Amino acid sequence: MTVPTATPTPATPAPATAAPRTPAPGPGQVLLSGIVGSTAYGLAHAGSDLDRLGLFAVPTEELHGLDRPAESQVTTEPDITLHEAAKWCRLALGCNPTASELVWLPDELYEARTPLGDELIGIRTSFLSAKAVRGSYLGYAQQQFRKLLTRDTTVPATRARAAKHARHLVRLVDQGVRLHETGEVVLRVDDPERVRDLGIRIADRPDLAVGLLAAAEHRFARPGVLPSAPDAAPAEAWLRRVRAAHYTPPAGPDGTAAR
Repeated sequence: MTVPTATPTPATPAPATAAPRTPAPGPGQVLLSGIVGSTAYGLAHAGSDLDRLGLFAVPTEELHGLDRPAESQVTTEPDITLHEAAKWCRLALGCNPTASELVWLPDELYEARTPLGDELIGIRTSFLSAKAVRGSYLGYAQQQFRKLLTRDTTVPATRARAAKHARHLVRLVDQGVRLHETGEVVLRVDDPERVRDLGIRIADRPDLAVGLLAAAEHRFARPGVLPSAPDAAPAEAWLRRVRAAHYTPPAGPDGTAAR
């Protein structure tokens, strides 16, 4: 399967973390990719990194041997993270906030979209579940809070890092509660200035986040619109279509393709 020319896939450098036997996926194997992070949230500034996230399919026959292909490929400068299709599905079924945002991007932020990628966007709500959304979004926000408590904000560099943790905390709380109550992932924050300002204040006084987290826990405790468990069947069917589309039968002993 090839990537449509209308949405070209950026060149992907060889990843430092991939197993040596696994080359970086070619354009035909990238099913969906786009710009995520602060750009998607509307929080980017002049010095912000440009983060890209995508998913790819390995040739299906690569899954049949003794060694498994690398499931994630990560590069820096530029910042690109690619997950193999099955791994991405597992992350999304757990409502991982970072991985899940790939199927909720505004159209203009996609850089590669294939028919299989569009199919995945079409089943995105089937990955959602109440317990996983609460555990992941609130859990990640609490993780950012713990990081705040270890930062020495008297040092400019660590203060800037603390403000970033605080912005992530505020964003995760807002997005998670909204998802719990509406069933929709809205990546772009409604009021970027509020998030930036609150991030600076929380970086200086982490105790300000305690009430924010408590209020989120209270709202998560109330009934929401999400199902109690995800519907894995659409993901399973989609992944099987991916495997069929990327399978090339190995050659037989006489050099002809096996049937």
